Formats: sequence, C-alpha cells, structure tokens
Amino acid sequence: MTTTSPPPMDEPAQDLQAASELLRALASPVRLGIVRELSGGGKYVHELVAALGVSQPLVSQHLRVLRTSRIVTARRQARETRYSLTDDHIAHIVLDAIRHAQE
Repeated sequence: MTTTSPPPMDEPAQDLQAASELLRALASPVRLGIVRELSGGGKYVHELVAALGVSQPLVSQHLRVLRTSRIVTARRQARETRYSLTDDHIAHIVLDAIRHAQE
C-alpha cells in the first residue's frame, strides 16, 4: 500500500470550494453508483437503470446533477444518449471511497 503526503494547508479558498462542490455532487448513493458503472466505460441510460435497479426518471435526474457538475458528459448517438465520465480521477475517488467503506 502506498501512502501519499497530505496536500499543503495553504490551498486557495476557491480550490477548497471547488472540492466541496465536487463532493457535494457525489453525495448520493445513486450518483456514486452511476460513477461506479461509468468507470468501466460509457453507458446508455437503460444500461444504468438495469445495473442500478432504479427507475429511469431517477437515473436521469441524477445524471443531470452529474452533468451540471461536469462530472459526466453526454453524447447523442442516434436516438440515445451515451454518458461517460469527464475525468478518470472521479472514478478513482468514488472507487476508493467504496473500498474504504467496505474495510
């Protein structure tokens, strides 16, 4: 196991605010599940609904929060929209948090 040193305590306030907003956007079991599912690659809404076992309107509502927070991007393909993570770092944050909770 590797350890990293903590970041310096002199981060600008806007960096702390941005980190707080990121964590707030992830603060939902459904949104964490969406990010976990998208960590393996892009998916359509119906795939997320099946994987998470929740309704399509609920998945769409949470995807809207993730898109607004620029965590997820959407790309229209024919009649469906494919959702992907904007940044793989988000997947690491979520997957690490899930593993930590399982310890």
